Amino acid sequence: MNVCRQQVLTAVMSLATTFSAAAAEPRFEHLSWLAGCWKSPVGEPGTVEQWTPVAGGTMLGLSRTVDGGTTVMYEFMRIARDDSGRLSFFAQPRGVAPAVFPAIRTSPTEVVFENAAHDFPQRIVYRFEAPATLRAHIEGTIDGKSRREDFHFVRGSCESN
Repeated sequence: MNVCRQQVLTAVMSLATTFSAAAAEPRFEHLSWLAGCWKSPVGEPGTVEQWTPVAGGTMLGLSRTVDGGTTVMYEFMRIARDDSGRLSFFAQPRGVAPAVFPAIRTSPTEVVFENAAHDFPQRIVYRFEAPATLRAHIEGTIDGKSRREDFHFVRGSCESN
């Protein structure tokens, strides 16, 4: 009887580990809230971040910052599987070659991407606050000093500035 109990316990532990690993793996299904148009409530008209819904294994995004009526920053972004199959954020500020940030965590309201080897940032975080708020931040170190930049967006129409 003890052998049977031990086998059942081993099987239960194995299943728990499998379900825990599957639940912890970053998943596209957790990112549906990111799709849409996000506007800065304090930025000039045209300061936006836009994301397409997941299709073909990717989400495509772009951001634009307007200051004094001029675009001062833009970025092309993509969330897709990298060459090793990890869900990753590909960042191309000002159209440079992409930097890759694998997802380390997703949930129904948050995603965290991290690349410790990148200069700055090393971490990118998006958090959805229902019903229509997106909080994001980038963080890391520059010259040994911690730095964090926060971004606040509200859901808006893609049609208007």
